[in-house]
This record gives sequence, structure tokens and C-alpha cells, in this order.
Amino acid sequence: MSNEDLRNAADTVLARLVGDPSGTARLREDQWRAIEALVADHRRALVVQRTGWGKSAVYFVATALLREQGSGPTVIVSPLLALMRNQVEAAERAGIRARTINSSNTEEWDAVRAEVAAGEVDVLLVSPERLNNPDFRDNVLPQLAAATGLLVVDEAHCISDWGHDFRPDYRRLRTMLAELPSGVPVLATTATANARVTADVADQLGTGSGSDALVLRGPLDRESLSLNVLELPDAAHRLAWLADHLDDLPGSGIIYTLTVAAAEEVTAYLRQCGHTVTSYTGKTENADRQQAEEDLLANRVKALVATSALGMGFDKPDLGFVVHLGSPSSPIAYYQQVGRAGRGVEHAEVLLLPGKEDEAIWRYFASLAFPPEDQVRRTLDVLAGSERPLSLPALEPLVELRRSRLEIMLKVLDVDGAVHRVKGGWISTGRPWVYDTERYVWVAKQREAEQQAMRDYATTTGCRMEFLRRQLDDEAAAPCGRCDNCAGARFDAAVSPQALTSARGELGRPGVEVEPRKMWPTGLASVGIDLKGRIPAGEQAAPGRALGRLSDIGWGNRLRPMLAPQAPDGPVPDDVARAVVEVLADWAKGPGGWASGDASALPRPVGVVTMASHTRPQLIDSLGRGIAQVGRMPLLGQIAYEPGSDTAHIPRSNSAQRLRALDGTLVLPPELAGALAEAAGPVLLVDDYTETGWTLAMAARLLRRAGAGAVLPLVLAVQG
Repeated sequence: MSNEDLRNAADTVLARLVGDPSGTARLREDQWRAIEALVADHRRALVVQRTGWGKSAVYFVATALLREQGSGPTVIVSPLLALMRNQVEAAERAGIRARTINSSNTEEWDAVRAEVAAGEVDVLLVSPERLNNPDFRDNVLPQLAAATGLLVVDEAHCISDWGHDFRPDYRRLRTMLAELPSGVPVLATTATANARVTADVADQLGTGSGSDALVLRGPLDRESLSLNVLELPDAAHRLAWLADHLDDLPGSGIIYTLTVAAAEEVTAYLRQCGHTVTSYTGKTENADRQQAEEDLLANRVKALVATSALGMGFDKPDLGFVVHLGSPSSPIAYYQQVGRAGRGVEHAEVLLLPGKEDEAIWRYFASLAFPPEDQVRRTLDVLAGSERPLSLPALEPLVELRRSRLEIMLKVLDVDGAVHRVKGGWISTGRPWVYDTERYVWVAKQREAEQQAMRDYATTTGCRMEFLRRQLDDEAAAPCGRCDNCAGARFDAAVSPQALTSARGELGRPGVEVEPRKMWPTGLASVGIDLKGRIPAGEQAAPGRALGRLSDIGWGNRLRPMLAPQAPDGPVPDDVARAVVEVLADWAKGPGGWASGDASALPRPVGVVTMASHTRPQLIDSLGRGIAQVGRMPLLGQIAYEPGSDTAHIPRSNSAQRLRALDGTLVLPPELAGALAEAAGPVLLVDDYTETGWTLAMAARLLRRAGAGAVLPLVLAVQG
């Protein structure tokens, strides 16, 4: 087939893909160049193009042409389920049979594998975490590599830990690439990679300067977007602004928040104000996520209030606006998220509402970076000393890492060849491994530079689109003529008194339920603690209360500075004390509360017990005394720590390590034990904040064993 005939065939497939019955749709020249490289020349290609450029058209058209030539199915590694659903539907329009293998359709995997083996599937979309699943890696991946006609790596910036969205599962692609037969084309695509990330991705995928690959890097301007920044005094003003102006924004859109707690707060408030919005976070059930996506696609809601869980995984061409309630820590991540808007309309509004809490949230997520060398070496030593594979729950008690961070680290070590994931867990390979200190230091510096860039973006007087394009090393960056700095401010800071009052009321409403621990962590026997299974009902804490979450934009903004590690100790502030009393009053009158009149309600607390603290003794003592005074009940005493115990270094890394450090550390002074026996009833257990919940659980166990009828935890804040 000549190149001219191939081009005509490609345009015919495109017309089917975009639903053009006239058949007049034509590929752009740069799209054709990528397809030609893949189909005619069987080369590898790296495409770095703005969102909406048409990357999916390239790999669907290439798939149809390659299948007509007798090639095997296309394998697309795609990061998010929403994107997969969009692409399956798009493929069907072009007559391309697409199926998926991901965590949400496990019941279909055997059928999908059989269809692939029978040649009935043109495109198989695979989530990156499948690449590191032992069964998939050992049994399915080699077959796919042998049969694949085209490998597509979508959102390829995820392969690089220089980038904003590093996902170690993507590194397993190296194995698949190495096993591909000669001449199988490879396409890597991304819209959000600066020069450093592009070079790193190219090197890892074999599309770098030393290869015979095509690299297409286009300008990143988005002509439909008007970028704006609006500085408002506080969280209440930002919520009030949304309540007043959401209906003024064009079409339907996305409101991004930095945390799950903020997404839930904003959703509740906007619904209360009469807006049709739905939350979309990492905690949203899959069925609810799918319904939320469908509602936005059909314009049944004005907005999804979303965390970055929605980030790359959504395609709605007529999305009219993107608002960020809080600033992401990376201009590259920001460019990616705002790029969801205005793909199929002439004009879309983009608005950033930065907040004072943003930097505290950045610091928290930065703390989840690759662990220091001593923690990595400890994990390798534990695996090397084990005669059997260790699962994450079995490994967790032996290392000071949270499970999510431990899992990410192990996946990196797996790709590096130091460990191997097998059925039943992880094993050491015994191969030498070098901690790449220089790389991790540079990655940390890159993160700091990105944070500074976001501060600069919010305050720049120059063109905002040009600023973002330069952050992505776009050599064609120039003033856009559309942003607030180029064309004048499109929004003002005015909010109505009614909206501001209701927003302050919503954010100022105190009270969050604290769910008690009910099960001991697995693997405690391996660290010498004889506790397992369900915590006996007679030793559990009851559901408790907190004034707020440290991650929310209401009380979190008030509590974060007060509970920061460097914050000075002192008596509880009056406004906080009053709010705690309000929490107690609502708790008492609510369902199951001692003043509710419910038949199954707990009796009224007979006293207050406080937790000892080496860092905030005045705060906790004044809080406990104030509660006792207002509630007209005695302050029974304080749970203490064993003399000489190093409470400042009790790890918060994971549940098992924290319990290991707490075991035998908390003690019940004799005078407190006597007061409990004499009082004989429920007690309030007062502490400053809870993160893992295990200090409260161990303290409640002591109190229940000493005769407390029930233990009701009351803290100022919960982490998360």
C-alpha cells in the first residue's frame, strides 16, 4: 500500500472515530506523521502534545490499519478507569473491539483473556498496577508481548519520578519492551512533561536520542482557556464566592480541592446552597464514581468537586470551567488538570483560588517521597532474612513505613531488581542495589522548585498561560492575550453577606466522629506482642469526637498552626474551648448520646481522664479541666507514660510499629485506678489529636480493664 493510500485509509478510520458520516474528517499533519511512523515504518514514537491534540485518534487509527495488515492487538497501558471507559466507547465508534483488564472488572478477566487469545480483541486497555501483579506478569504479560501489534503507553510522564505523578508500576514496562518482538511499534503519549521528564521517559522507553524514534513535541497553548487567579481573604470567602458565582460559570465543570476532607466540605456546602454538585475522590466507591462521571457528561450536575483522583481520567470536550480551591504543588500538574476544560468549546474559564492551607498540604504530600536509605536497607535486610515471602501486612510490623509508602518503595526496588513480587508476598533477590542519593536529592529539589513556581504563578503580573508553557519548556511560549493579566480581570472578589455568613457557619460547625479501632494489626506476634484479631468489646473505645480534621479548610485551618510540631504549648484558646463544648453538647443530644433519651444510649460520663504529653501538657491539661468544669464532673486523673520512655520518638509510620512502641509504655497511676473503680461509669478520654488511633485504643484498653464502663475519646483534631 502506498503512503497516499495509507493516508486515505487513515482518514476513513478517523471519520468513523469522530462520527463524521460525510467522510470529510482529515488527520492533522502531525497526527499523520505519528501514524505513518507506527504503521508504515514500525518505529517507536514519543508524542508530547497538549490536551485535546488528538493522541487517542493516533493510536486508534494506527490500530485499525495495523489490524488490517494482520498485526496482533494493540495493548494500551492507561492509568485511570474513567479514561478507559471513555476510550472503549470511542473505539467502538470506529469499529474497533476494545476490552479492559483493571481492578474494577476482575470477574471479566478470564473471558477477556480468552477473547484476546481467540483474536477477537483489537485493543486491550491495561491498568499499570496489573503489570506488577505476579500472575499477570508471569503468565499474561509474556503472551501479550509476543502477540502485541502496537504498544501504547498513555500518560507516559507517570514513568518518571522527575514528574508530578510518578507511578512505579509503570516501570514494569521496561520488561514488556524488552520482550517485544523486533519491529513492533511503540507509542508513548503525554501532555504534561517538561524537557527533563521528556528525556527521562524517552530514555526508559527506548525513544531517546540514541534511538531511531520519532519525537513529536508541539506547542502547548490552549486557545480556548482564560486563566485567572483570585486572592480571597480566607476559606469562608472562597466558599461564599463559589456559592454566589458558580451559576455564572459557563456550562458544567470541575472544582478541584487538595484533600478528600475539603471535597466533602465543599460539596456539602454547595448542595446546602442549592447547587447540583457531586464529590469525586479516592474514597468514592467505583459505582458512585461512574455515576458521577455520567452525570457530568450529561450535564445533570453543575460540577464535580474532585481531588486529583479525577486528574487524567476524564474526557468531556465541552467542559466549561475548572476551578481550583487551593493550589496544586506543581505547575505541570496544574496545567494537566486545567487542560480538561475547553477541548471542544471556543471558551472555558479557569480560576485558581489559592488558600493559606496549601503549603501545609504540600508538605504532607512531600513527606511521602522515597524513603531514606536506612529504611530501605532495613526492608531489604528483613526480606533477606526471611525463609518465605512476606506480604505487606507481615512486613509492616518489621519496618517503620506506612503501608502505602512501603508498597511504592517495594515496586521501585522490584524494577531495580533488588526484590521480587511472588504469590504470597515479596522476596529478596540478593542482587546488589545502590541507593541513588543524587537522584533523590535532585527530585526533592525539583519538587521545591515546582512549589515556588506555583507561588510565582499566583502572583505574576505577566501572562499566565505563557508562564505555564515555559514551565513545560515550550519554546513557542508567548503571551496568550486571554488571561486576567493580558486581558483584564474577569472576576471580582465580591461576595454577598448572606453567602459569607452561611459559609462561616458551615466551616465553623465543629464536630467530626472518631471511629474507634476494632481490630489489632496483623503480624504483631513477629515483634513479640501477643495481640491479634478483634479487640474484645469490653476493651474497645466507643466512637469519639474531634473538633475538626487537620486536612479540612474549616477548623483545620485553625488547628494546624496550633498543633504543628514547632508550635508553643499553652492553655487551650477560648474560641477552641467554646467549640469543644459545642461538640460535647451536640454529641450528648445526638443519636446514642447520653442526653438523647434513646433507650440504648450510654449513661452520662462520670468523669474526665487526660493523656500525658511531653510536648503539649498545658494544652491537654487545660482542655481536660475546662471540660470537667463545664460538664460538672470530676477530673479523675491522667494516663501516664513509664518513666524514661521516649515518647517523642514513638513512630507514626504504621500501626504495627506504633503499637510496638506503645506496648507497656502507657501506665495507669494507682490514684486514677482507684478513682475509676469508685466512679464506676463511662469516662471522657481527652487528648490533643489522633493520627493512627492506637494511642486512644491502648489507653481505652487500660481504662476498660480498670473498670471504666465505657471510654469516649475527645480530641481537638484527627489527621486526614
